[in-house]
Amino acid sequence: RPVIQYPQDIVAIQEIIWKVKPDLIIETGIAHGGSLVMSASILALLDYSDALSSGEMLDPQSPKRKVIWIDIDIRSHNRQALDNHPMRNRMELIEGSSISSNVIDQVRALAKGFKKVMVFLDSNHTHEHVFAELQAYASLVSKGSYCVVLDTVIDDLPSPLNRSWGPGNSPKSAVFKYLET
Repeated sequence: RPVIQYPQDIVAIQEIIWKVKPDLIIETGIAHGGSLVMSASILALLDYSDALSSGEMLDPQSPKRKVIWIDIDIRSHNRQALDNHPMRNRMELIEGSSISSNVIDQVRALAKGFKKVMVFLDSNHTHEHVFAELQAYASLVSKGSYCVVLDTVIDDLPSPLNRSWGPGNSPKSAVFKYLET
């Protein structure tokens, strides 16, 4: 699956996942599903590594670690590709707005029972949307883990054409506002 991320972000993300060893990753706005597959694959490697070091049997049909993926529009060809992917049993797909109360409630219910939770926010890049996502999901992050807000660099670049976000209305401006609270 295609990954729409800067290469250095991909490397940083895999390093953070490996360091924290989360049980659950919550991702918003995943487009084609490449970063979802990457996260699920790293979680599979963590389960495998744990099994090797502890001597326990690994049951690939019942993974310990999972990813919840939220996207407002899961296109049928992407869903089909993900449904047929070998990592599918690690992925929980939720179609809907990441800031709708129904979706937030679903995510909170699915997150119960997981001890180490990590969040990646990468959907609508407007200040208002990212701020609402931070309010909804940051509290699910476990102590010692991370809530990663991607594409904060948008605030430092010229305004893109035909986009509702840009400098002053971006993930970075939302992070700064959230940190004030």
